[in-house]
Parts: sequence; C-alpha cells; structure tokens
Amino acid sequence: MGSKAAGTAVTVVVIDDDESVREALEGLLDSVGLPVVSFGSVQQYIDRPPAIDIGCMVLDVRLPGRSGLDFQAELARCGNSLPVIFISGHGDVPMSVRAMKAGAFEFLTKPVHHQHLLDAIHAALAQHGERRDQERSLVAQRARFDSLTAREREVTMMVVSGLRNKQIAGDLDLSEATVKLHRGQAMRKMGVRSVVDLVRIVDSLVPDQAQ
Repeated sequence: MGSKAAGTAVTVVVIDDDESVREALEGLLDSVGLPVVSFGSVQQYIDRPPAIDIGCMVLDVRLPGRSGLDFQAELARCGNSLPVIFISGHGDVPMSVRAMKAGAFEFLTKPVHHQHLLDAIHAALAQHGERRDQERSLVAQRARFDSLTAREREVTMMVVSGLRNKQIAGDLDLSEATVKLHRGQAMRKMGVRSVVDLVRIVDSLVPDQAQ
C-alpha cells in the first residue's frame, strides 16, 4: 500500500490488484499534489481502513474477491455518496452502463489517459466538497430549527404553509402582535430575513409538513 499526505487535503483511494498500476497512479497523483492511498483489493481496504478524509475512489472493475462494481453497490446501499471513478482493462458497454446507472462518477478504460483521469478526479473532488458543504449546512439548519420553542415552531410551520399572521392568531387564539413576535424570533434563530428563505429551509428539513 502506498501513501502520500498533504496537510488536511482530502485523499484519493485507489483499489487495483495490479501493483504497477497502483504505483503509476500514486506517482501521477503525487505529482499534482493529491494525497493518495492504494490497496490491492476491496478486502484489504475493509480490513485496514485508513484514518483519512476520503474525497473519491478510483476502483478497478475486476478485482480479486469482491469486484469494484459489487463494492460500489454496497457503498450505495449504505448511503455512502463518495464519488467512484472506475478504471478497467476489460470494460464493455453493459459493464459501464451498470456502473453509471449505479451512480459511478466516471468510467475509464485502461490504459487510462492521465489527463482524463486527473480531470475526472478533480471534478469528483469538487462534487464531493460541494455535497459535504450542503450536508454541513443542513446539519446547522437542523440545529437552528431544533432551537425553536414549541410555540415558535408551531407558528413557523403555519407561516410556511401560507397562513397570514391574522389567520395564525385566530387559529392559535393569540394576538396578532404575539404571532409577529414569535415569527420574528423564529426567523432570527433560523438566520433568515424573508419568508421565502424560511420556507426553503423548513421544506428541506420537514418536507412533508411544509406543504
């Protein structure tokens, strides 16, 4: 197994049973400053998972034991959204179609053109970074939503359902001024300035209720 580190950058995992291919890919990625670790099989990766921040995987389709395609399917079943780039010396149309339908980021055939692989890896890392930013944002939004009091949450859900302050006040037997107060506090806690933004965030958190 080869390993390169570069600060806190995300790492590319390569799984290929051909040692010469692994060494070539390690050298290629190292030459452009991309940290990389490599394994000869899926089982090796599972037995010794690296304590690193993985940005994408480069998998050979045909591997000893568990194939790259089977491993990709397993990752998908577990909800792992890590971008997977397949490389294969035996690639055919049905295999590539299966891989892409299963969510593969790219499918390249050996001998892999270095620039094509680097372009695919950089694009995969960018996608992974954007997805992680979205996930972090969702976690932060959930925390802000959970910080609302029961009444603030009740008023918020009525606001995003399209009710006006006067209607909410009547339904909850509150004064309109009190509804405005709860609404303002909720929007402040949620970090939004408009009802449109409030609706967008609540819809992403509780889509069944924000209708």
